[in-house]
Amino acid sequence: MKILVSALETSANVHLKELIQYFDNNVELYGIFDKALGNPLHDLSSLAIMGFTDAIKRLPFFLGLKKQMVTLSKDVDKVLLIDSSGFNLPLAKAIKAKYPQKEIHYYILPQAWAWKKGRIKKLEKYCDKLYSILPFEQELYSDKSKIHYVGHPLLDEIHFFKETYKDDQIIAFLPGSRKTEIKNLMPIYKEVAQKLGQKSILVIPPHFSQKYINEVYGDISMFEISNNTHKTLQTASFGFVCSGTATLEASLIGTPFVLCYIAKKLDYAIGSRLVKLPYVGLANIFFYKMGKSPIHAELLQEKVTAEALIEAFYDTPREIFLDNSKLLRNYLQHGSSQEVAKLLLQ
Repeated sequence: MKILVSALETSANVHLKELIQYFDNNVELYGIFDKALGNPLHDLSSLAIMGFTDAIKRLPFFLGLKKQMVTLSKDVDKVLLIDSSGFNLPLAKAIKAKYPQKEIHYYILPQAWAWKKGRIKKLEKYCDKLYSILPFEQELYSDKSKIHYVGHPLLDEIHFFKETYKDDQIIAFLPGSRKTEIKNLMPIYKEVAQKLGQKSILVIPPHFSQKYINEVYGDISMFEISNNTHKTLQTASFGFVCSGTATLEASLIGTPFVLCYIAKKLDYAIGSRLVKLPYVGLANIFFYKMGKSPIHAELLQEKVTAEALIEAFYDTPREIFLDNSKLLRNYLQHGSSQEVAKLLLQ
C-alpha cells in the first residue's frame, strides 16, 4: 500500500514514528515527513514556521509545495494528513477536487473547538476518516460515521508516569523549540534558575547545532543539558514549560509545572481575538471541559517574569497536581497509534 503523508511538524513526526510500528512491510510512505522515517519529498526540518507573520512570508513556497503533493497523490492508495491544518486542509481540498475517489485520512484534527469552527464542515467534506485525540471533539461533528476517537498519542509515547510525588530538588526548564520562544524565555529562565538554586536541567531539541545553541540560548553554563523531554520531566520535581505539547506531557507524567509563553506581539494580538477559551494549556482545557479547575498555572506575555515564576513554583500544590494527573490519564483512556493504523490500513 502506498500512502502519501503530510507531517510538517516535529510533533507530527513523533506520532508518525509510533504509528508506523503497526505497518507491515508492504506499506510505502511518500510526501513530507522526517527523513529518519524514509525518503521524503521534503524533510520537515526545512519547513518549520513560527506564527502568522512567518507563515505569510513563506506563502509562495507552501503554495508550490501543495501542488507537488497533489501531483504525488495521483499514484498512492491513501492520503494521511497529520496536524498542521493551515497547510493540510487546503491540501485535502485540492486532492479531492482533482481525485474525488482518493481516500483521505486526517490524524490530529484542527482545533476547531477553539476557533474557526467552519473548518468542521470542510473536514467532513474533504476527508473520509477523521481521527480525534480529544474525547469531547466528536460531539462537534455531524457525520458520526467519519469521526473516531482513537485515544491520545502521548499515552503511547510516554513510558513512565509518576504515582507518588518526591521532591528531589530538580527543576526542568523547557523554553520551546522555536527561536522566538527560546530568546524570549531564556533570560527569565536563567534568572529563575540562579535564584532558586536547585539542580536545573535545560531541555534542548537534539537536532540543534552547537552554533545555533550558542546564538539563540546564550550562556547556559548554569544548566545541565538534556535532549530528552520525557526523561527530564520524569526526573524533575518541578518544571517551567513553554506553551505547547510539553505542557500536556508534563501534566500526564505528573510533574508539577507552570506554563510560560511570550509570543510576538502581533501574533498574540491576532490569536487572542480568534481563540475564545479561558486557557492556553491543553490539560487546562481538558479540565475546563470536565467542569474542573485548571491543573496548572499559566503565565503569558508581560506576566512572564522571574518573580511570577518563582511565586508559582512555591504556590503549586504538588500532591493535588499528581491526583489531577491521574484523572487526566483516565480521561484520555489509552494511546492512539494502534487504533489509527487499524483504521488506516483496513
